[in-house]
Amino acid sequence: MKKLLNYKVLFAALFVVVCAVVGITESVSAAGDFPATSSDAAEETIATASQPTTGSIAGHDWVDLGLSVKWATCNVGASSPSDYGNYYAWGETTTKQEYTEENCKTYNKNLSDIAGDPQYDAACANWGGSWRLPTKTEMQELIDKCAWTWTTQDGHNGYKVTSKINGNSIFLPAAGWRIRSSSYGVGEWCGYWSSTPLDSDTQDAYDLYFLDGIYNLTWDYRLRGHCVRPVTK
Repeated sequence: MKKLLNYKVLFAALFVVVCAVVGITESVSAAGDFPATSSDAAEETIATASQPTTGSIAGHDWVDLGLSVKWATCNVGASSPSDYGNYYAWGETTTKQEYTEENCKTYNKNLSDIAGDPQYDAACANWGGSWRLPTKTEMQELIDKCAWTWTTQDGHNGYKVTSKINGNSIFLPAAGWRIRSSSYGVGEWCGYWSSTPLDSDTQDAYDLYFLDGIYNLTWDYRLRGHCVRPVTK
């Protein structure tokens, strides 16, 4: 019996030595301490990939481009992605017959960023929910992190803007703009208002300007009627 016990002690000692050599330092009974397996990582990847990339808020659709905000699929006042929609002077929430310096409510008015302010933000005032105008920074992000392709959709020229991050896209029609009672550049160029006023004066605000082969962030007179493409978190 003594010899049997000695053999058991010797075996136990050898087992401890072997475990130390191969790096096994935890008790096999501590099941909760095992590291995550490859299948756990795969499940996490699938869960991330399954997040919705489209949706609707207050009756208006959005697309996730993998950016800091989700972009609407249509302009305010539009019935489809290729429809031009309404034209708004910067900082105004209703359309009008004429777009002039005299009837521009924010011309020469000192304002900070108007994103989400229903008094000045046409997206917020007309769509509700969490919709608002994009900021200057969010528009620059759209330019920098997407591929821009001039194309035609439903008979309207414009840009297909495709995310370099996840491949999703939106269409921005070249709706031109309005000055006084006339429209200019329809089908050729467009200006989309941001929520950010120009720091250096009280007559201009930042907008996304584009035509075939050119798209950049610039600024324009607040009095002009531009399109609005909302964003949401």
